[in-house]
This record gives sequence, C-alpha cells and structure tokens, in this order.
Amino acid sequence: MHTGLKITAFAAALAATFGTAYGVGQGVAPVVEDRPPARHDTQHTDEAAEGGGGHEASPAGGLQISEGGYTLDLRTPRVTAGKQTELRFAIRDDSGRAVTAYRREHEKELHLIVASRDLVTYRHLHPTRAADGTWSIPVELPRAGGYRVFADFTPAKKGAENLTLGADLAASGPYEPKGLPSPSSIAGTQGYEVELSGGLRPGAESELKLTVSRNGRPVTDLQPYLGAYGHLVALRSGDLAYLHVHPNSTTKPGPDIFFTATAPSSGTYRLFLDFKHEGTVHTTAFTVRAGQAAADEPAHDDGHGH
Repeated sequence: MHTGLKITAFAAALAATFGTAYGVGQGVAPVVEDRPPARHDTQHTDEAAEGGGGHEASPAGGLQISEGGYTLDLRTPRVTAGKQTELRFAIRDDSGRAVTAYRREHEKELHLIVASRDLVTYRHLHPTRAADGTWSIPVELPRAGGYRVFADFTPAKKGAENLTLGADLAASGPYEPKGLPSPSSIAGTQGYEVELSGGLRPGAESELKLTVSRNGRPVTDLQPYLGAYGHLVALRSGDLAYLHVHPNSTTKPGPDIFFTATAPSSGTYRLFLDFKHEGTVHTTAFTVRAGQAAADEPAHDDGHGH
C-alpha cells in the first residue's frame, strides 16, 4: 500500500492455522462490529459529477478477483459464524503459479481486509505466508452473512504495480441483517472519542481531519502503526468499492490526523480509522455521504477495539 489513495473494494472473514511460516508475520488488527490512510499508485478515478449517481471510467480495485495477470485464489470460501476457522488463500500469476515474492509496503508483504456486506463488521489482518506461497490466518466472524475478502499487495516482479483483489466469503448461520449506521461526525471505542471534520467529494480531492481524545483530553502521544500514526479505509455502500488512504505528511503524533481522499462517485461510505495508543490498536467507524459534510450527531460503536 503506497502513500496515496487507492480505490478498491472488499470484505469478509478470515482464519488460519499455518504450516511453515515464511516472510510476513501474523497480525490481527482491530474489529468494528455490530455498531458503531497519500494515495495508492493504482488509483482508478471516476469522473462522476458531484451530486450525481456517477459511473466509474474503469473498474475499481478490489471489485475483481483477477487483475493485471494475478488472481486471488481463496481456498476457504465458506466459514461458520462464531467459530474460529483457518482462512487460506494464494495469489497466482498468469501461469497459475503461487506468488512467493512480494515487495514490503507499510511493514508487510500483504494486507488483508475483511468486511461484511452491510459494513458493520470490519477487520484489517496480516496473514502468514508459507514457503509454497499459501497465506493463512485464523479468523472468527461474529455474524452470518456475506463478506468480501481483499488482498492488497505488490509482487516483487520488476515493474509490477500495487493491486487489490477481492473475493466473496460466506459465513453460515442464522442471518440477521443490520442497517448501515447513521451518518455521524463522532465515534467512540474503549474510552476514546474521535471527531471527523471534512467530508468526501465525488471525483475531487478533499481533506479529512480526525481528532483523537480520551476522557475529554487530546491524545498527543499516538504510536506508529504499520509506519503511520493512522490508517483510514473507506468502503462504498453497495459494491464495497474501496478507498485506502494514509495520513498527510506530519511528524505530530496527534491529536489530529489528516488525510486526503477522493471518492470515486457520489454515495454513502463507511470510514474505518485504525490508530495505536499505549500499545493497543483501536478502530473507530463513521458513515458519510460523498458530497455532504460530516453529520453533527454523535454515534458510538460497541467498544470492540483490537
């Protein structure tokens, strides 16, 4: 993932007990569920007019299982909700061979995002790669329903570009659909409160500022997480088209984290912010509508952090 914006899409669940580990270390980032990061080089832009329905001039990243000569081979397309399962997958080149060499970006060879179709459950994961190119990680999805898995990576092959591939994942069990949380400019998790200033603009850059506080006091000692003080992911409601942004250049560890983003079209988006403080990674989430300023009414998540 480069410093910059990348549009793509994703979702789903993961799990893994690994065989021979190689290269990347295992990591499981925060979970947001049941309520409430300079651009990527592979940005696909949309010329949709502000306020219009819009259409994308080229497919958004993460919406395709194959792109640029690479394919996401998801070997665990189904899991059981509430039960830990090993999620296994590989990235294959156009000859069918599993890729075993990657360029490290933001401290990892591959970043895996899992999101439910209703954008209530979200996870940013870092699986382990075996010597044969198989990636795996244990995951336990809290609710039944449809998910999408996104693999964000850059092959080590000379001239290869950053890609985000996506595949569908199903979690079996009693299904209880949930509505998208209402737009809000304030989100909370585990005693922290984050305020969002600014909004997304269809087809144009805009600045987003997220201010972190705890117990009413600004947090000024944020810790780097994957090489940055914060990571922001935006998913478009409906097809889960994805924007991944990182903070603008700054040396200050809070309380403000600034991002620049461009929405591929008008519509409703769910923003997920990861930040690290006192050794723990936390995630907060916001619902915003591209072309509209952030709402004023507060809405807090259920406290599920890392």
